[in-house]
Amino acid sequence: MSVIYVPKGKAREYSPLACNLYLSCMHKCKYCYAPDSMSGIVKDYFAKPSPRRDILAKLEAQLRTERIIDSVMLSFIGDVYSDTADNGAATRGALELFLKYGVPVTILTKGGSRCLRDLDLFQRFGERITVGSTLTFIDPQKSAEWESGAATPADRLSALCTLKEHGVRTCASFEPVIEPEESLALIDASLQLDCIDFYKIGKLNNYEGLDARIDWSDFLTRALEMLRGRGKRVYIKQALREAAPNVALMAEEIRN
Repeated sequence: MSVIYVPKGKAREYSPLACNLYLSCMHKCKYCYAPDSMSGIVKDYFAKPSPRRDILAKLEAQLRTERIIDSVMLSFIGDVYSDTADNGAATRGALELFLKYGVPVTILTKGGSRCLRDLDLFQRFGERITVGSTLTFIDPQKSAEWESGAATPADRLSALCTLKEHGVRTCASFEPVIEPEESLALIDASLQLDCIDFYKIGKLNNYEGLDARIDWSDFLTRALEMLRGRGKRVYIKQALREAAPNVALMAEEIRN
């Protein structure tokens, strides 16, 4: 069975390929879709994750027989830099295998500085890796309310700065946008720190009707005003484009 797979639907906007090393996560995000989608597979999605059985052996078996040139996302189920039962050994082992077989990697995490334990491996990838963070709130109390097990906003930004200082390409996903003012403040803070190379901007999707109360055209217009002209790559996700159809976008802003 292949452990590297082609994601479907909205997940394809993140990466052409993906690999899930763990099947649970301790970040406890209120808006997370995984507890419902994984209910038939794991008893408690927010329990401390253990690696999938024989995941590294299965991964190497696939890498040995397939030539993979597209970037592999770690990961869509769980967070490889959540607090894990193996203290991240499966993540490090997978990165070593991707290095061995020359496979490009994308990482998106809310684990903040936890990811820095693998900084030495990130640097060995060169341009074949992008490490990013999901950024939602700048207010630490709001972040703790919505993502109680994740790293603080300050820690996530600090980790991105450290990565960039050490030559690692960085990205950030501003999705979900729960309170536009919080996301805009985060964009401003990140621009002042100059710690993000590639911005992906989305919206909040179908969570308790909150998305219907947000003026997405206003949010997108203001976000673009901040980002344009700063030499950053920006991608506006399809759901946000559809929610703000009157906002004119450049060709490169809809090219992932």
